[in-house]
Amino acid sequence: MNSAPTLENERVILSPLTIDNFEKLISVASQENLVQYSPSDIASAESLKNYVVTALEQQKAGTSIPFIVYDREYNAFAGCTRFMNINLKNKVLHIGSTWIGREFQSSGLNTQMKKLMFEHAFTTMNFEKVEFRVDERNLASRKAVEKLGCTLEGILRKDVYLLNGFKRNTCCYGLLREEWQTNNN
Repeated sequence: MNSAPTLENERVILSPLTIDNFEKLISVASQENLVQYSPSDIASAESLKNYVVTALEQQKAGTSIPFIVYDREYNAFAGCTRFMNINLKNKVLHIGSTWIGREFQSSGLNTQMKKLMFEHAFTTMNFEKVEFRVDERNLASRKAVEKLGCTLEGILRKDVYLLNGFKRNTCCYGLLREEWQTNNN
């Protein structure tokens, strides 16, 4: 599990995020308040590189598989996403650290990314559950996850510090393999 596959459909290509390709994301990552609900710092080239190095360290440890997102419709690199908190024993993983530029938001790209990732997690990797962690205030992301069929399982109060010092409440969403299979057959 130490190497990322390439996942693709007619809309999007999810390729392995590497130290050699992250620079294609600098202009997107530097958009103001792009990750305002996230503890991640990606606003400068240096902080984005540190973000990628951390993701690659997690990948080497077997707990993360990071992707760079290419939007075929816009013919441009759009952002990042990853499988993370991979728990092989319990067959549960998270999809997270997802961010795409504003010009790609509400375009259907995120839905296509998630469909590819669900397919890979449930069929190829044989996981039983996919989870998401979303800032309680991030209504757009919460609605997007719910639209994918995920269930709100609970809210972790004052769970994660953000870059501005605010400690967010985190909504925990989950999708079981059998729920995904019912919705995709």
